[in-house]
Amino acid sequence: MAKIIAIDGPAGSGKSTVSRLLAARLGYLYLDTGAMYRAVALQAKRKNVDLKDAEKTSKLCRDLDLHFKTLDGATRLFLGVEDISAAIRNPEMDMLSSAISAIKEVRQAMTLLQRNMAEQRGVVAEGRDMGTVVFPNAECKFFIDADPEVRAGRRYRERLARGEEVSRQEVEKELRKRDDQDMTRALAPLMPAKDAILLDTTNLTVEEVVETMVKTIEGGDKKTLKE
Repeated sequence: MAKIIAIDGPAGSGKSTVSRLLAARLGYLYLDTGAMYRAVALQAKRKNVDLKDAEKTSKLCRDLDLHFKTLDGATRLFLGVEDISAAIRNPEMDMLSSAISAIKEVRQAMTLLQRNMAEQRGVVAEGRDMGTVVFPNAECKFFIDADPEVRAGRRYRERLARGEEVSRQEVEKELRKRDDQDMTRALAPLMPAKDAILLDTTNLTVEEVVETMVKTIEGGDKKTLKE
């Protein structure tokens, strides 16, 4: 069985949901790296850190005490003893975390922390550069994508479920901006690893995606899937 499973893809592709379910299915740690960058964004805002100051930004990352816990079947992110899982989930952290993830000192610190976490047990690592940068030697890599309209719809319903008042048009605009930031940044841009298995989730249910991944992991099926 693969010890490290890397899952990358853009916002709204469904990668967070399937990563959580896959990790639970395999008994692995779900490593939500996007949440870790959101945590940096949250702390930078709280401490008023100027992100153009490389030294202060680097120190901020080194001082972060980040760890994941599974509570009642859900993976929660803690900053010290504080559960920040809800605090990092808002549009401001969406955009700020994307900007922060393009800073070299932040990526270096988070990459080191993510690799350290993966040394402790099997992980399903979800993010935007898992297969290309953080875990280039992962035994199994997936790149999940979906039609932009479908991704926007998923993100829109997700935000409504959180009680946010937002328009579909606004969500689509933010999603396009986030995609552009992630794919055009000079440092670790969003792209499939050369040996990643491509999964188009546009017309697939979450259960179908997870089943496909499990079969691939267990059977070594390396074909590219598009539906």
